[in-house]
Amino acid sequence: MTIDKNRHLALDIIPFSMPFSSGNELANVSEVLRSGHVHGDGIFTARATERLVEITSADHVLLTTSGTHALEMASYLLGMGKGDEVILPSFTFPSAADAVARTGATCVFVDIDPATGNIDPQQVSEAIGPRTKAISIMHYGGVPVDVDAILSIARNYDLPVIEDNAHGLGGSIGEHRLGTVGILAAQSFHDTKNVHSGEGGALLINDPSLVERAEIMREKGTNRSQFLRGQVDKYSWVEVGSSYLMSELNAAVLDSQLESFDDIQHARFGVWDRYSQELEEWSAENGVRRMSPPLGIHSAHVFYLVMADWESQTALISHLRAAGIIATFHYVPLDSSPAGRRYGRVLQPLTQSEDFSRRIVRLPLWAGMPEDYVTRVIAAVAEFPGR
Repeated sequence: MTIDKNRHLALDIIPFSMPFSSGNELANVSEVLRSGHVHGDGIFTARATERLVEITSADHVLLTTSGTHALEMASYLLGMGKGDEVILPSFTFPSAADAVARTGATCVFVDIDPATGNIDPQQVSEAIGPRTKAISIMHYGGVPVDVDAILSIARNYDLPVIEDNAHGLGGSIGEHRLGTVGILAAQSFHDTKNVHSGEGGALLINDPSLVERAEIMREKGTNRSQFLRGQVDKYSWVEVGSSYLMSELNAAVLDSQLESFDDIQHARFGVWDRYSQELEEWSAENGVRRMSPPLGIHSAHVFYLVMADWESQTALISHLRAAGIIATFHYVPLDSSPAGRRYGRVLQPLTQSEDFSRRIVRLPLWAGMPEDYVTRVIAAVAEFPGR
């Protein structure tokens, strides 16, 4: 892994995130342009797909134009429609809910476990009704959901699980690698993720019966993939689909990133571990809770602090900004959003989601973050007066 430290040191402000560069992206993109095969399903699509299968152990992987589109495909593949309901956490990115609402189904928002920011299995169980079509989970910050509890509920009610693994590539819990917990899982390769292609995603398919329809849906509703494999003599429109296929240019960037996956994760954990260790005493003294994953192996996607209250959250973010450091809060709970009220419902007030949203502060973290940047962030946090 090559890190251009001067590139970061030239910045006046420590950004919250910086996209990783392996150093091989340009060579890969140039190879694509020279080949004349710029659309999807070329050599880099195949290579990146193989690397994702190796990292996740998913049965089948299809690269997509975004993680959002992968979630949309999951909703359509499971046949969601008007009258159906899907249970999902309120504290998550809007794409998970949008993928449900787009089909006409209703989002049933439930609360989170404040220890992780992940969906609360007890509330999932309470929310299941005659119209429930699926359970949608997300591994917040790359910390695994309580998978045993969720899968037990899913089996008891014969419900599929959709897994939003946008944060969790490389994570695991017990015998499960993240991305193989759900019947379908979505990855995001937006440039804020550990591994990126600028924009992009993948649908991980863990039920072989869904593969053929997923390929058709990704190729504008045609059986073009079968045609390219020589399984049919011509391809035609089979069912409704869209243009969900990642271009070969994006796949070339993604393949370069995935090739460096171990280096990326090693670098991110280096930053994460320093934050955790060096802010332990300050956190204890000031009534602040550090991110502390209780289950499984996380992905070092984020490092956050849970402040005492909303005033402390905003004060710390302002304090760090004054020191030239960009730290952020995270999601506004979806049940309180205009679209959430229109396309979803709740069974009870989601107090944990609201509280978590109003207290969390995420610190800058990326692969290749210079050591002196990390030191500067830690020092600035330690100077915050706390309570």
